[in-house]
Amino acid sequence: MSPQPQEEHVTQQLLRVQNFNVSSDGFGAGEGQSLERPFGHADPGEMFAWCGATASWPNRTDPGGSRGLDDYLTRDFHHNIGAEIMGRGKFGPQKGPWENLEWQGWWGDEPPFHTPVFVMTHHLRPSISLSDTTFHFVDGDPATVLAEAKEAAQGKDVRLGGGANVIRQFLDAGLVDTLHVAVSPVKLGSGSRLWESPDELRDRFHVDVVPSPGGSVTHHLFWRK
Repeated sequence: MSPQPQEEHVTQQLLRVQNFNVSSDGFGAGEGQSLERPFGHADPGEMFAWCGATASWPNRTDPGGSRGLDDYLTRDFHHNIGAEIMGRGKFGPQKGPWENLEWQGWWGDEPPFHTPVFVMTHHLRPSISLSDTTFHFVDGDPATVLAEAKEAAQGKDVRLGGGANVIRQFLDAGLVDTLHVAVSPVKLGSGSRLWESPDELRDRFHVDVVPSPGGSVTHHLFWRK
């Protein structure tokens, strides 16, 4: 008998939202974004205090830091990620046609992504390479941009980095596989809103709601039904 051909195991590429913070009233950023205030009137130090306290926080300069779930989620940020998709507002504060092509994002010469990044914008510009991160500026619908990002990710997962409006577009298109949102106890009142209530997603996702061990946020962990 001739040997039977073995089936090739194909691992699904996931679109993942990770460590995305919102206020208690569902806003991922406040009003009035500027160079000096990337999150508008929201205080990022307050919103992201939970991950800044962990042992795995990449900007940690002092020894120590917490372990447990908060630390696990912080470490998982880069795990098996081959590309990122983000909105223009996450890249920088400029609106409309690009007036300053010298602007290369909030992160300086060493962006924290280490992968191709696809910036969704109606105003294209040449790609930018900084260290091991390359930013591509794309004008397409969510499905088209996701297809480009998956190809660039070379079999790894794609992270959907935000902001809230971009995440909403991919959710409404049914393209998000997993979603981790950390809900902070701060109330913003206005800005870029992800949801009015996380219950809006329960028809499409399973969800676990887990308090942070440090008590500063509540983790909402969604996976597609």
